[in-house]
Amino acid sequence: MERTGFDEFVRARSVGLLRIAYLLTGDRDAAEDLLQEVLEQMYVKWRRIHGAPEAYARRALVNRATNRWRRRGRKPETGLDGYDVSAPDHSDGVVVRDTVLAALRSLPPRQRAAVVLRYLDDLPVHEVAAALNCTAGTVKSNAARGLERLRAVLGPVLVPDGGER
Repeated sequence: MERTGFDEFVRARSVGLLRIAYLLTGDRDAAEDLLQEVLEQMYVKWRRIHGAPEAYARRALVNRATNRWRRRGRKPETGLDGYDVSAPDHSDGVVVRDTVLAALRSLPPRQRAAVVLRYLDDLPVHEVAAALNCTAGTVKSNAARGLERLRAVLGPVLVPDGGER
């Protein structure tokens, strides 16, 4: 492959990959940094990346995000006090989005990655397994545990005042 193929790949997939990075990190700046690192890595190795550059990128995003979580000692990510505050907004959608992102941040890294790739990026189980370097059964169990935990955390928020699900 040549450089033009890389440029086309970045133009076509960078928005989707940024969304994955954002969901994995929960922070826009961290997601941009993470994606930039992965794209730099891919640029250097572009000639050796054959067949499925998007799958390679997803796996690299998950690996780098996991390494980042490990470096932080498995502590939940926190904002920068008053400097990382969302702009005030009166829509319920923003509140729900922030709540869902906080719930995603509370998941262990493998569960978060499985939920993000499987349900938010809508990948089939075998592609998620390839990205996470595990079996399909492991993807299913991590995704199920992650969804169960999200339902426990988000149920009261997303179902107002004792309404039925």
